Amino acid sequence: MRWHLKSHPNPKIKTHLAEVLQVSPVVAHLLAQRGIETYEDAKDYFRPHWDQLHDPFLMKDMDRAVDRLNKALSEEENIMVFGDYDVDGTTAVSLITHYLSMLSAHATPYIPDRYKEGYGLSKAGIDKAIQEGIKLLICLDCGIKANELVNYAQTHGVDVIICDHHTPGDILPKAYAVLDPKRSDCTYPFEELCGCGVAFKLVQAHVLHSGGDPESIRPYLDLVATAIAADIVPMIGENRVLTYFGLEVLNKSPRPGLKVLIGERFAKVTDLVFLLAPRINAAGRMKHATHAVELLLCTDLDQAHVHAEAIESFNTQRKELDREVTQQALKQIKRSKDENKAATVVYDPNWHKGVIGIVASRLTETYYRPTVVFTQSGSQLAASVRSVRGFNVYAALAACSEHMLQFGGHKYAAGLTILPEQYPAFKQAFENQVSKTLLPEHKTPTLNIDIEIKLSDLTPKLYRIIDQMGPFGPGNMQPVFVARDVRDTGGARCVGVDQNHLKAQFTSKDSHRLDAIGFGMGASLENLKSQENCSIAFVLDENEWNGQKRLQLRLKGVE
Repeated sequence: MRWHLKSHPNPKIKTHLAEVLQVSPVVAHLLAQRGIETYEDAKDYFRPHWDQLHDPFLMKDMDRAVDRLNKALSEEENIMVFGDYDVDGTTAVSLITHYLSMLSAHATPYIPDRYKEGYGLSKAGIDKAIQEGIKLLICLDCGIKANELVNYAQTHGVDVIICDHHTPGDILPKAYAVLDPKRSDCTYPFEELCGCGVAFKLVQAHVLHSGGDPESIRPYLDLVATAIAADIVPMIGENRVLTYFGLEVLNKSPRPGLKVLIGERFAKVTDLVFLLAPRINAAGRMKHATHAVELLLCTDLDQAHVHAEAIESFNTQRKELDREVTQQALKQIKRSKDENKAATVVYDPNWHKGVIGIVASRLTETYYRPTVVFTQSGSQLAASVRSVRGFNVYAALAACSEHMLQFGGHKYAAGLTILPEQYPAFKQAFENQVSKTLLPEHKTPTLNIDIEIKLSDLTPKLYRIIDQMGPFGPGNMQPVFVARDVRDTGGARCVGVDQNHLKAQFTSKDSHRLDAIGFGMGASLENLKSQENCSIAFVLDENEWNGQKRLQLRLKGVE
């Protein structure tokens, strides 16, 4: 891994921030790096407020969407709430379904079967809507490229409102309304909303149009925050504000379904990513995502516990399959002698479709290159795609479109389907395209470091201020520090069930000592033991043991 020390911010801005905010040079440095230049900037950053949310009617077609929703409500039409089977889709479906139920609307949630219907808006779902006399279908976290299916629905008397955040094709579907901040003719100020975020903006717009309390929809933000964290969209702008208030809801008055999953802990973004998201996703991966929607819509804690137990079981199955398929994929790469190629493309008809996205991520971590993992899906092959930092895999797929039936997604993650006979040509075309466009800096993972620091500068006060810089995520990552010329006090060892974590204590020349933990860094023990002094990269953390809280370094690298 290559360490990259970020450039120093403007010294005048640093000095100004240190003076007006009465903070240390280290904090001023971190804030200036994040584009904060004034007292007001810092106030908005540390204390997000409701007024920072944009007017939802700035989004193209929002007025049409609200008008059509009002028509459905006034005429008591049946509404289908259709969404993708991942966290973003299931939270969006739960949000819209619950909101409509509060208006006494006839709303039916619908999640496609991952294995029978595949990703996105499905003919089976539309046919069900037609059969049940549904007049309005709200399509969440998908649909932006479902032109033919939208036409099919519209010609059969089912109006469609699309709430999506994926990159549109050249021609938009002819839906009644298309809400997507990424559409080229949309001037909404923030493009990086997730699907659940777009759904929330529809609800926000409807409340405003109806003359309701603008802040009455805060209780939905635990769902929105979970979706933002799970979908790994940038934690900047409106996403950061929504997540800030969503964590507030999650920690004070979460809905029962999330409460039983999160337990009594004080929830942070990392809990959304590593605790909530895998479990909510597991329902759609192993069984059916309807289980996740039922959990999220629960109003009773006892019933929520029943659903949560089932989802926990699905997650256990998912972890076992994930481990098994990853090992098979790694063996296939070695057997095919593909270790040195620009891209990874693997296929096995027996791999479980529910885990190929996770496996693609695992392979990307191992070989650090764009990765496509295929499995059999009916008469076709379906794949999940993952990329590396800085490489636009969506653009690479677009260049190979002649070898695919369909594809969709964004810069770092996508999905696609092909015919079995297209696999060899696709694999070669994707390899060729990646070879041509993958730059040297894309081939090595980079650890971005904010600032060099002394161990003596790491204080509880600094930790408290950094903690207030959250919620953290892409675009607002937790600050990474580097300390030079430190040494292990002699007790460095591997810990954990698989002995793959590194536990150590470091001391500096001025005798300041701090404990450290490096998750997944067990392999660094030998390197650490072989040198007297070293440099460590880390984030500042806090460890609680027996009711006592102590500062701890969470290692990112050792040199």
